[in-house]
Amino acid sequence: MKRAMFGKAAIAVLLCVANAACSPPAPVAAEKDRAPAAVGGWTRPPMIRSVRRVPGGLAFSGEAEPGARVVLRSDSGPAHAAAADDQGRFEIRMVAPTGDLLLRPEIQVGQDAAPAPERLLIVAGGQGPVAILRAGGATRRLDRAPALGAVDSDGRMRLVSGRSAPAGEPIDLQAGGESGRVTPDAAGLWSLVLTPSTGPDEIRVGGRAFVWPGEGAGVADAGTRVERAGAGWRVVWSGPAGGRQTTWLPDPE
Repeated sequence: MKRAMFGKAAIAVLLCVANAACSPPAPVAAEKDRAPAAVGGWTRPPMIRSVRRVPGGLAFSGEAEPGARVVLRSDSGPAHAAAADDQGRFEIRMVAPTGDLLLRPEIQVGQDAAPAPERLLIVAGGQGPVAILRAGGATRRLDRAPALGAVDSDGRMRLVSGRSAPAGEPIDLQAGGESGRVTPDAAGLWSLVLTPSTGPDEIRVGGRAFVWPGEGAGVADAGTRVERAGAGWRVVWSGPAGGRQTTWLPDPE
């Protein structure tokens, strides 16, 4: 029998962290998954649930505190904003950007403002992947994604993730000559920790092969870099604390 490539204790901790960071993709979340209200003066960041194409642009929907103002900011260029209704639902429309764009979600309630720790990535003006990037956590694809939605790596570990049918059958994964199995949660989200790899190497998810292209040259450089890498897009970016992370987003089927 092959040696398991995933330590049970490490999987339990890391998957709990990843799943806590991931927001279920359903358009209307269960009560326990709704964006929490401000408690004791603290303002919580918004949750972006979905994206759709509209004439001339993109529309992002999600949840926030009722009546709050939700803002998407970039390092340069205009901000995009909308107010949440009395149910906490919001929709932000924007003209499709030219090229790639990384946005910081933020919520404003009165004089309080809270930026989200995650980032909203739009590749190729929305023609490429659209995803929520999380430092140290699993990326959540908003666009149509294959069985393997993303590979996140900080050079010490890789976190593979995706979405399938809610509470679906266990998914078999193989990488580096070893294998593992993961069961999607009630929202259909799953994630699993792999050993690090400079790449390229093959990752098989549910019988389909994906080739992880590796971290790429210049991973320690400052700034955000978006580039084609193999059959997908490689994004090198920095989280709120400054740590560098590589995210690979396979092309849709």
